Amino acid sequence: MSSDNLACPSTSDLRTQPVAALDKEGIGPAMTSIPMIACSTSLSEHHSGGSGTNKNKQMVEQLQRYGVISSKKVVEVMETIDRALFVPDGTPAYVDSPMAIGYNATISAPHMHATCLQLLEENLQPGMHALDVGSGTGYLTACFATMVGPQGRAIGVEHIPELVASSIKNIEKSAAASLLKGGSLSVHAGDGREGWPEHAPYDAIHVGAAAPEIPQPLIDQLKPGGRMVIPVGKIFQDLQVVDKNLDGSISIRSETAVRYVPLTSRDAQLKGY
Repeated sequence: MSSDNLACPSTSDLRTQPVAALDKEGIGPAMTSIPMIACSTSLSEHHSGGSGTNKNKQMVEQLQRYGVISSKKVVEVMETIDRALFVPDGTPAYVDSPMAIGYNATISAPHMHATCLQLLEENLQPGMHALDVGSGTGYLTACFATMVGPQGRAIGVEHIPELVASSIKNIEKSAAASLLKGGSLSVHAGDGREGWPEHAPYDAIHVGAAAPEIPQPLIDQLKPGGRMVIPVGKIFQDLQVVDKNLDGSISIRSETAVRYVPLTSRDAQLKGY
């Protein structure tokens, strides 16, 4: 998540721009010049069947063309889970930019979602368990659930109860609704820094806010052979890939420089950090 609230450009300003100008959450080697996806002035168009579905598909195709997505599975899941269902009404869902969702939080830009899905793909196979810390509006949690399927489990943890409630409503409108109803997908109110021990260990953990250091409970809840993607740092941050080896040892590498809001308490977030 990011605190940036970037407005949709006018249709006369839909041109190729550096991602750094669009999304301060993630600036990666393959993400330096992604065209903004055209957006309408009203989100009702995104919710009216074919038009929204087509725009969501166009967004994914743009990310493919510019090298952000190379995985067929990630293409499939991002085309299946319509981003427009997970942003507030009146928000341009398909622009490659973070969008404000209230409570000093945002939904991340599409290219950051794509990046994290690709980094975690091998740990989001059918039957696996995934944890989404700072699940916000539920978009990535729904993507995880779709990838692991009804025999797997996807857990979202969000410390703003109002976002938990709205995320469940969002998921109920999406292609992941049956997974929510069947119980393989669930969203809970809680402090994500503590993970969600009830369903641990996890094959995949995603953290949507920057920690000064990797929380030990999340390392403990990562399954041997599992992978966590987490932004780490204060002012300057790296998106780190944390692999737990089969012997329980940890390997960490930096994927790219990013900028996220801090992983902190609910009260601190509501006060603006």
